Formats: sequence, structure tokens, C-alpha cells
Amino acid sequence: MNFLSIFVLIPLLMLLGLWLARDQKSIRGVMVAGSTCLLILSAVLTVLFLQERAAGNTAEMLFTASFDWITPLHIKYSVGVDGISVAMLLLSSVIVFTGTFVSWHMNKEYFLWFTLLSAGVYGFFISIDMFTMFMFYEVALIPMYLLIGVWGTGPKEYAAMKLTLMLMGGSAFLMCGIFGIFYGAGGQTMDILDIAHQQNGAHLIDIAQQHIWFPLTFAGFGVLGALFPFHTWSPDGHASAPTAVSMLHAGVLMKLGGYGCFRIAMFLMPQGAQDLGWIFLVLTGISVVYGAFSACVQTDLKYINAYSSVSHCGLVLFGILMVNQVAATGAVLQMLSHGLTTALFFALIGMIYGRTHTRDIREMSGLMRIMPFLSVCYVIAGLANLGLPGFSGFIAEMTIFVGSFANADTFHRVLTIAACTSIVVTAVYILRLVGKILYGVSTNEEHLKLDDAHWEERFAVICLIGTIAALGSAPWWVSNMIDSGVAPVVEHITAFAANTNLNPFM
Repeated sequence: MNFLSIFVLIPLLMLLGLWLARDQKSIRGVMVAGSTCLLILSAVLTVLFLQERAAGNTAEMLFTASFDWITPLHIKYSVGVDGISVAMLLLSSVIVFTGTFVSWHMNKEYFLWFTLLSAGVYGFFISIDMFTMFMFYEVALIPMYLLIGVWGTGPKEYAAMKLTLMLMGGSAFLMCGIFGIFYGAGGQTMDILDIAHQQNGAHLIDIAQQHIWFPLTFAGFGVLGALFPFHTWSPDGHASAPTAVSMLHAGVLMKLGGYGCFRIAMFLMPQGAQDLGWIFLVLTGISVVYGAFSACVQTDLKYINAYSSVSHCGLVLFGILMVNQVAATGAVLQMLSHGLTTALFFALIGMIYGRTHTRDIREMSGLMRIMPFLSVCYVIAGLANLGLPGFSGFIAEMTIFVGSFANADTFHRVLTIAACTSIVVTAVYILRLVGKILYGVSTNEEHLKLDDAHWEERFAVICLIGTIAALGSAPWWVSNMIDSGVAPVVEHITAFAANTNLNPFM
């Protein structure tokens, strides 16, 4: 068995172990053992990957393996990783590991669907065949309906149905785009690298077809990445989801959107990206600013973080659409940073809600005196989210903005300046929120009886904060690793830039 396939095998073994488990202790044992193995495996993969690069291995993908799966349709089970994939696998493992401890008191059925969701995520990030990637993409989406609809809160049935229908609608666009790429490239392979390398300096996929399939593919993935105006499922879904599901969904699942846009839509249809990317650049710019302003007017803690995620995930798509190496590297760093930060936020919100039984900020105050550990951690999460130097958000956002401003034309620079305003708006709602719920005097006598975080909650939160601080303080190793994956994709896109340009602003 290929080394990378173990990332899918472990969740499958976890599903078997959970099915056989008969008590809560056994269920917890399976989840802790499995998530720990995944975390160790991702750390080992990271070390091996860095060693291969240090030894001079410049292959586009490492640890590759491929065998025929559905031969008549030219579908293969093909896996491999580059710096981007390794970073996403590491992020997924951290979120699954900490999410296990945050969900410490959940039942077997919940953990079965949660594990199936994680299996889809891991399979997606290791796949380099479009059909296999799409299959794992669907596996990751389907469990969300039950996880929210059964174990969620508030209008959970509505939120689950809205999320599922909108994401399945995006999948329909995506399927059309994938088949368009497949037949446009000759109908002989669905392997991403094979299609890209067959071009040999010329457009394998006709430019007219790229102008059709690129918008469909980018929009299909963009729905999951909260692309405006297809973002409306996100706040409702996050607000109703259980805590660990919100962590995995916002922290990892939404990153499938940005990853797919970069890996498939832009990489395989470079001229489409050059000609029509400006349309999506405008939409992502709206997402960045709109999400930040929307967060300012919310009164529900989860809705605030959900709209904040719309803004920060918008920065991911914003960075990759700039089509330069610095901005794209910043976009992947933003995937990593936002995944950790938003997971920390949702974990803390879930812990606070579990004690106060409210997420309305108008009903909370003075929590710093009542639950000091959770309150201090919430302050740290807020500072990381607004991009304080020393945390991962600062490195990611500055890399995106520096790379974006490197485009010398007025169109790109105006959009970059507009996106930069989100930094100020983010600081406004984060600082106001922290002051409102944590400081002052508690006006609810029932809140004075509440306890602070338990050991499993403290462990999960400390792991996330430590990872965020480590990434912000020593970003060079992961930045170099990501850059090695970004560079070939950006070079491939820019190499096919024709003299024609459909951007009316340039």
C-alpha cells in the first residue's frame, strides 16, 4: 500500500473500531488513538517531504502512486503530495485531533459521521485524479447534513438543508467543469499532472472551451470557499453545527474550495484564469469586505465568526487569483492560519455556550472574572484573528497584500487597497466583542455559578494556540514548503498567458 493511502485507511479503521465499541470509554479510546495516529503520520510526512526537498528532489509531486480503477472511463486511483497538500494534511490532522477532545461527551453515531467526514478530507488532499478527488469531495460533504441536522442547535434542519442544497448545487457546476476538462483534453485521462504536462507549450484545452469550463469549475469549488454571492449557506451552517463540526467545516472543509480552485480550475485552464479571473477577483474582493462589515452587526457569537470566515476565506481566493507566487503562497498560508484560528474560535464559543446556554453577546458580560482560562484564550484568539504580529494571521495576510500590490496595474491595486480595509474592520468587531463579553460586571447572577474549562477542553485549546503561535513566530519552514508547491502552478499559469486580455479594466 502507498504511504499516502494510510491517511484514508486510518479513518476507515476508526469507523470499524467505533462500530464495534460498546461504551463511551471505548469510543473515546478509538477516537484518541486514531486522531493521534493521523497527527503523527502527518508530522512524519512533513519531515519526509522536507528531507526530500533538501536532498534536491524537485519533482512536482512526491510519494506518488497510481493504478487503474475504472479503466473504461480512464479513472485511476492516483495520489501524491506537494507542499500545499502536506500543509493541508497537517492542518486537517490538528483539527481532527483537537476536535476529538472538544467533542469528548458526544455519542458513537456522531463520531462515526465525524470520522467519515475526515476520511473525505484526507482523500481529497492526497488525490491527483480529478474523479477521485471529486469522489472524496462528495464524501466530505454528505455527512454534514446529518451532523448538523441531528446534533446541531437552533434551526438545525433548515441550516442543514440549506447547506447541503447549496453545496450540492456547487457540485453540479463542478461535475460539468471536470467532464468539460476531461473531454476538452482529449478524453484519455483525468490525472491532473498528465493533463497539465500534455500541453507542451500549447493550449491542450481549446481557449473557447476554457472560457466555458473555467467559470463553472471555479464557481463549483468557490461555493465551498464562501465565494460571494454563494456564501449564504456558511453563516447558517456554522451557527447550527456542533462545535467540533464547526471547527472541521470552517477550519478544513472550506479550504477544499480554495485548494480545488487553484489545483484544478486555474492550473488546468490557465488562459481561462488569465482572461476571466478578474470577474471572480471582484467577487472575492466583495467577500472580503462584505464579510468583515457583516460580522460587525451580528449579535450571535457563531454568526460573528462565520461572517469573519467569509471574509478571511475570501482572502484565500483573492490571493490565488492575483496569479503571482508571493500572493498565492500567502493564500495557502491563509488557509493554514484561518483554519487554526477559526477552529480555536469555534471551540471557545462552544465551550462558552455550553456553560451560559446563550451565544447572544447582549446577554453576556464580565466573563473574565467567572471563567478566566476561557476568557484569556478568547482574547488570544481575537488578537490572532485580527492579525497581531507573532501569530499566523499576520504573516498570511501581509504576504497576500504584498504579493497583490506587486501587480502594477490600477485595477489590482485598487482591489488590494479595498481588501486591506478589512483589517481595520476586523479589529473593530473583535475588540468590541472582547470588551463586551469579557470585561465589566456580569449582569446575570446565574453566570456567577459557572465553572471554567475542563482538562480535555484546556488540552484542545492549548494545542491550537501553540500551533498558531508557532506558525506565526517561525513561519519560514512552512512558507518555503508551500512555496515549492505554489511555484510550478503559478509558472504554468503565467506561461500560457496570451496577448489577449478580456479584463475591461486593464
